[in-house]
Amino acid sequence: MTDRYAQGTATRRRILGDRHVDRAQAHSTPFDTPFQTLITEAAWGNVWSRDTIPARERSMMTIALLAGLGNYEELALHLRATINTGATPSDVREALLHVAVYAGVPRANHAFKLAKDVFAELGIDISQEAATD
Repeated sequence: MTDRYAQGTATRRRILGDRHVDRAQAHSTPFDTPFQTLITEAAWGNVWSRDTIPARERSMMTIALLAGLGNYEELALHLRATINTGATPSDVREALLHVAVYAGVPRANHAFKLAKDVFAELGIDISQEAATD
C-alpha cells in the first residue's frame, strides 16, 4: 500500500463514508482492483486530499461537473456525500443553476430532480430553502 493510497482511503472514507467504501472494497474483483486503486490514489489521495480548497467547495465543483456531464449515478453519490462535506442544499442549488447556464437546462433539470430525491432519502427538508436572486 502506498502513502497516497492510505491517504486516499482515509479521505474517501471521510467524504463518502465507511459504508460506501466498505461496499466498494467488498465488491472489488481482480478485474477492477486496478481501477479501485487508481481512483483511491488519484481522485481521493491526490485531488480530494489537497488542502488548497475546502471539501465544501470541492464538493460543489464535483456536483456541477457530474451534472453537466450527465453522470447521474456518480452525482447521486456525491449529493449523498454533502452531509460530510458541508455543502448545503442551497450550495447544491447554486451549483446546479450554473449547470443550467453553462452545460444545459436538460442536464440541470434532471440533476435538480435527483437532488430532491437524494435529499428526501437522507431526510433533509428542502421545503424551506429560500430562493435568492
